[in-house]
Amino acid sequence: MNTSSHIALVTGGARGIGAAICRALADCGHRVVVTDIAAQGASALAKEIGGESVAMDVTSANSVSQASEQIAREIGAPTIVVNNAGWDNLMPFLETDEEFQNKVIAINYTGPVRVCRAFLPGMIAAGGGRIINIASDAGRIGSALEAIYSGTKGGLIAFSKTLAREFARNQITVNCVCPGITNTPLIKEITANNELAGRGIAAIERNVPLGRMGQPEDIAGAVVYLASEAASYVTGQTLSVSGGISMAG
Repeated sequence: MNTSSHIALVTGGARGIGAAICRALADCGHRVVVTDIAAQGASALAKEIGGESVAMDVTSANSVSQASEQIAREIGAPTIVVNNAGWDNLMPFLETDEEFQNKVIAINYTGPVRVCRAFLPGMIAAGGGRIINIASDAGRIGSALEAIYSGTKGGLIAFSKTLAREFARNQITVNCVCPGITNTPLIKEITANNELAGRGIAAIERNVPLGRMGQPEDIAGAVVYLASEAASYVTGQTLSVSGGISMAG
């Protein structure tokens, strides 16, 4: 993988952290493919940054398969893949039901697995690449009211390390970025009608050593580094971007 422009695919790219990642990668000269279940939002952002957009639902095997075929046919094989799509809601574990659990697992764990399976062959054929999975500090240290989410993100971290070992021979690096509390539309949605979640998030924010909530651009900066030639010898790693609230070893 050289330092020239690459095709970079970002899931959940229409807003929040995903949109910041798309903008940052475009600023680096990459041809960005914005994918999202929200097709209109993805299209609008793609026009803004001079990229491409493809509707893709990571919870659907058919959707991911069709999107990967369309991208290969119309754009080319991505050599940077950022699994950013995610979802959560804060609640005590005993209040979660199977429908909720399955939704969290489908978006946060099965989705990235499915995307990697779809796009790795093209990356191998291209001679290498970067996979960057957006996990969470919840997956490193646990998080109250996020039992299922924490489990999926911990699983994603382990999955990423395993892929890093398996595909190093193909010059493909696989790393995780773990945001802490970050100012995104999803956070606003979670706290809007959930007093318990609002109190919990406010408590976390008060305890951030750097004294502020993270911004999507903070996460995007870490992704840009891991996608760059400067990180060509970095694989199987987990980078927290959380203002120091978790200092996991």
